[in-house]
Amino acid sequence: MKIGMNLLLWTGHVSEGHLPVLRALKETGFDGVEVPVFDTSDLKHYRWLGGVLDDLGLERTMVAIIPDEAHSPISPDASARQGAVDHLKRVIDCSAALGGKVLAGPWFQPLGVFTGEKPSHAELDRCAEVHRQILPLLSQAGITAGLEPLNRFEAHLLNTCEQAIAYAELIGADGIGILYDTFHANIEERDPIAALHLLHASGNLTHVHISENDRGTPGRGHAKIRETLAALKVLGYDEWLTIEAFGRGVSDLAAATRVWRDFFSNEEEVYTEGYDLIRRCWDAV
Repeated sequence: MKIGMNLLLWTGHVSEGHLPVLRALKETGFDGVEVPVFDTSDLKHYRWLGGVLDDLGLERTMVAIIPDEAHSPISPDASARQGAVDHLKRVIDCSAALGGKVLAGPWFQPLGVFTGEKPSHAELDRCAEVHRQILPLLSQAGITAGLEPLNRFEAHLLNTCEQAIAYAELIGADGIGILYDTFHANIEERDPIAALHLLHASGNLTHVHISENDRGTPGRGHAKIRETLAALKVLGYDEWLTIEAFGRGVSDLAAATRVWRDFFSNEEEVYTEGYDLIRRCWDAV
């Protein structure tokens, strides 16, 4: 098991100014960080950041999104679906330059864009066709997929583990790796731990986000984080446990995820208490 920290707590684009944060995370004990790959215009930037993380001894995973409807895998517009393919190819190139091993995130539709209806078979089929083109490229780059179902207020295509498993079956062959997030499960799953067991049993579980019910400091809310960690330890899960918390620092992301107030006194509280919670719960099982 490895403990990671999602850097979206600070920024959507990691720069030299974030080096003190990276050093502090390493000193806290984190094994790695989750790097947002939102700006795909500069491969050199990700090569530079990969070298910085290597020097610090921090491994890395990545998180990506679908930026807008012009790059949407579920769009009826063929040019938008091609835009999705092109965007995800650039994400993979940047991720490979970074040296990351897992691509997390809801890269199946733009955040906050809804039809007003439940996901259609046509939308699922269109999305699957895009992902069938992308998955071999991920594999060639040595990157594992961690597609993230979101709550109904952020997306409509995939909200639950059951839906995600069915989507993996629709893709066929080896399906697609699925991320389990304690925040989204707290909203969408009638029994979050049973849903976790179902996802693990499907063989699709590849990545886990540890996120509190208010997006704040892990352990200070009522999301089933302790129960999730205990279940994962018993199940033999041995991959990443990555803390995800959001503040007001990334304005576009704060708006998309409906973060309208501060959920913690400072970022250090989030990553120090979060790391300690994961370590204590894991070691207690």
